[in-house]
Amino acid sequence: MDEKKRFQAFRTEEPKIIRFQQALKRKKKYTVWIAAAVGGLVLVVLLLCVQIREVKVSGNRHYSQEEIEEKVFREPFARSSLLTFLRNRFRPHEKIPFIEDYRIAFRSPVSCEIIVYEKSIVGYVSYMSSNLYFDKDGVVVESTSDIYEGAPQVTGLHFGHIVLGKALPVDNPEIFRQILNLTQELATSNIVPDKISYDDKMNATLFIRDLVVKLGGSESMDGKLTELADIVSDYPDLSGTLYLDSFDSSNSNPMYRFEKK
Repeated sequence: MDEKKRFQAFRTEEPKIIRFQQALKRKKKYTVWIAAAVGGLVLVVLLLCVQIREVKVSGNRHYSQEEIEEKVFREPFARSSLLTFLRNRFRPHEKIPFIEDYRIAFRSPVSCEIIVYEKSIVGYVSYMSSNLYFDKDGVVVESTSDIYEGAPQVTGLHFGHIVLGKALPVDNPEIFRQILNLTQELATSNIVPDKISYDDKMNATLFIRDLVVKLGGSESMDGKLTELADIVSDYPDLSGTLYLDSFDSSNSNPMYRFEKK
């Protein structure tokens, strides 16, 4: 075959090769689209069909289980197992008052446990028609008009400008350690005061329903609270003022002044 015929044969084969390559590209393109469509269908099925149906909440004291669920599953498709897993893994958690953080542990594709880590709230102060709840370090964690059970009102603290997320600017930060110790000791005796009041010398007074308890300074506080627990246990409806500021740990048979209301 001479040079001219070979060139014509090559020209004849070239369009066939181009058409084959174009068909192959179209086939790959269709394959990609089909795979994407199937993947999208699977994703929709996972989003709509695989839903969290059983939820267990642990570590919660401030909020009920229903309230925790409402706060955690508040976004669109919130109970989708796939979206919940992705949000929990790759996104910061929702900020919830009184909650330091929480963790979602899947027990199965349709059940999970929300493990709550609460902030250590020890009390609140009233300021400009708001109740400012603070933790063991005196940091204000929430400002609200609501009053929550288990956190007593604290009066007698002197502070200036208050910033949410910052410590209360009191003259003596040692007061927060005293408040923490006091509330912890009371909690072990199942005594929840309505109010704790401090004077300028940091002497404490408790208000428990109709009972006023003068505790005095922080010295021998464990002994004072032990005596208080015994008295409240024996006389749960006591009404008046009880003076425990005269507590003497060396006295094995103490007597305390009580003024009936």
